[in-house]
Amino acid sequence: MREDLQKRFDEAAGRHGVPGAALAVWTGGELVEVATGVVNRNTGVEATPDSVFQVGSTTKVWTAALVMQLVDEGLVELDRPVRDYLPEFAVADGAEKSITVRHLLTHTGGFDGDLFEDTGRGDDCLDKFVAFLHGAGHVHEPGALFSYCNAGYCVLGALVARVRGTTWEEAMRERLLKPLGATNWALLAEEAILFRASAGHVGPEGTVFPSWQLPRSNAPAGSTMCLAPRELVRFGRMFMAGGVAEDGTRLLSEEAVAAMRTGQVDVPGVSGLLAGRWGLGFELFDWGGEVFGHDGGTIGQSTFWRVAPGADFAIAMTVNGPGFMGLFTDVALPLIREVAGLPVPALPALPATPQAVDPTPYAGRYDGPALSYEVAGADGGLDVTLIPGEFMASTGAPETTTRFVHYRDHSFIAVEPEEGRHETLTFVVEDGRAAYVHNGRALRRV
Repeated sequence: MREDLQKRFDEAAGRHGVPGAALAVWTGGELVEVATGVVNRNTGVEATPDSVFQVGSTTKVWTAALVMQLVDEGLVELDRPVRDYLPEFAVADGAEKSITVRHLLTHTGGFDGDLFEDTGRGDDCLDKFVAFLHGAGHVHEPGALFSYCNAGYCVLGALVARVRGTTWEEAMRERLLKPLGATNWALLAEEAILFRASAGHVGPEGTVFPSWQLPRSNAPAGSTMCLAPRELVRFGRMFMAGGVAEDGTRLLSEEAVAAMRTGQVDVPGVSGLLAGRWGLGFELFDWGGEVFGHDGGTIGQSTFWRVAPGADFAIAMTVNGPGFMGLFTDVALPLIREVAGLPVPALPALPATPQAVDPTPYAGRYDGPALSYEVAGADGGLDVTLIPGEFMASTGAPETTTRFVHYRDHSFIAVEPEEGRHETLTFVVEDGRAAYVHNGRALRRV
């Protein structure tokens, strides 16, 4: 299998202009690993299966597991307010009194999530970030709606650090990475430099992004963790084994693992290939059998991770620049279909004859901390202008206008694909009028 997979991986990476990538697959009781390209086009260092890539938001499942260890030990209860463990936690609307640990794990806390304030490299960075959140804006009432919330996972990291009496990083090393048997990992730049560490590549030409590490304050949400893909596969196998590592060490109770893999909240939007439900940390997929995982991204690096217990199958793929969607559709999805035997749905496709819609319920401005949307009617569909916020603008993201047409219900699909994928947006309608536009995050109509 490895020789064929290497050939497919190399050819797909060449077709799609991928700087470098690595892939690990667990199937048939064995681990198969391949890599292609380079970790950094400026240095020309070859990517190998041992290389570590920034895995972005897949980190959230690791943070969730640290929280569930506290639940197992009776130190934390999911439905108690976060302030019972972290008294200084507060947000602008005063909702902190009713925001529970479960709300943060399921992205239903209701406050602005894309807040990436850099509070320094010190061990107090999470405490400072929690203080910064006192100004976090209101999105919805706690528990009312799924809205992806990076900041909520930073708060969970601060909670873990407080209850354990240490840092999030040290808790991660001592309670998950080391007992799991992981070897190729890094949480800080001074650890990553000991490996072939991947750099992010951006823009159509895939040039190296000049800044390597995001703020430590967002580490529990995904800003710093670096892994070889095999470590995500190893982590996924622990969940398939009911919380037990390869050497027999129990890291989570069977009850905790089951709770993490059980749907807690529906995700507005077009499900299928995208997560239709969220568990305690996990994205959950309806692919003809239980499938869970999480995707991740930092500036110029992307990660795909899925686990299918019924097929004894796990896959993790990391890509360090443009062309991720090409590898996703040409290699990762076919592997899942062929090897795991799962009927993975296709990406959302543009309708042959889109239904014309009245734009009135949808037209307007929708704001979030990372970006805003201006929505206007256009030829029976919608023109959606994306206006980057400060953080997105700092990464070079431009203002763009995209034509969307009706897909189904209150969901719309972009006419022109980007990297082979048609973006979808869903409006959350209340009393005949859109209150939010949803792209994984809920952006309030203003």
